[in-house]
Amino acid sequence: MDEVVLTYINKFKKLRVDRSHGIAPHKPILLITIIQSYQTGQITDNRVYITPELVALFKSNWNALVTSNHDCRISYPFFYMKSEGFWKLVPRSGFSDLNKMGSLVKSFSNLNAAVAYAEIKRELYDLFTDHESSHILLHFLLEEYFPGSRVEFSKGATHANQILVDAINMIVNEPPIAYRRSIKQLIDKKEDEEIFLRGSLFKREIPRIYANRCCISGLKIDTTYTISMIDACHIVPFSESYDDTVSNGIALCPNLHRAFDRGLISINQDFVVRVSGNFIEEGSYSVRRFDGKRIELPSKMKHWPAIENLEWHKKFIFRN
Repeated sequence: MDEVVLTYINKFKKLRVDRSHGIAPHKPILLITIIQSYQTGQITDNRVYITPELVALFKSNWNALVTSNHDCRISYPFFYMKSEGFWKLVPRSGFSDLNKMGSLVKSFSNLNAAVAYAEIKRELYDLFTDHESSHILLHFLLEEYFPGSRVEFSKGATHANQILVDAINMIVNEPPIAYRRSIKQLIDKKEDEEIFLRGSLFKREIPRIYANRCCISGLKIDTTYTISMIDACHIVPFSESYDDTVSNGIALCPNLHRAFDRGLISINQDFVVRVSGNFIEEGSYSVRRFDGKRIELPSKMKHWPAIENLEWHKKFIFRN
């Protein structure tokens, strides 16, 4: 067996985990989830981002493998893995000293706000992207930490896909009243990861429904990279509405998204753009030229923005 593989088997065997109430399974589950993500191509370099796919797969592996009463929280291992020597947290702007987070990491939203991504040591990345080495490490983690439940492991990936499908179905098909009720329940229970999962999928689904085109300017950019130039915009802010359903979303390019959020533009009940008269603009790109233009709507009427949401924006946000 390769010497580097043996080195990391030893590191994985000696993971720094809480053992006061049995071995805490958080770090092994995260490592298993990451190895799977490399094997399926969900992760392609040595940067590990917190994505809906990673969260869903972590939750699914936890449900399949963990039999103890520990809390299922990806924020714990994502933060504390930094003590293992092969995992470096890269902060977002304004969060230079992550070591001061301490118990704040218990909140998934705090972690996601402070950490941009985790960087895996290059030699471990090479193992994770090598077919044979990754399977050896995956097999070791399952045998070492979950010998009694590893037979259930194969169900994890299937269940993860179902979690994503169910969340997308809520965003696309659930009535806003029911959706808001479920979000408020999640907030009461401090289920930050589920709220993140739905919010992230909202950001993906709205541009997809609008064919990745800005509904006002018509901008659409196709690239060979995973770069999106179209944003999902809440009509009524999530902080006000708790609503990630498609009827509360429109697809806008970033500058018009900002203009919409700041009340420089609005959309009336006939889906026609209205531009505020309370600003002066310079330069070749004009926002005012869109005044009176009807937005491009999704092909299915059930995906159109709700009139009551547009009216709310016009009443409370638009600077007429």
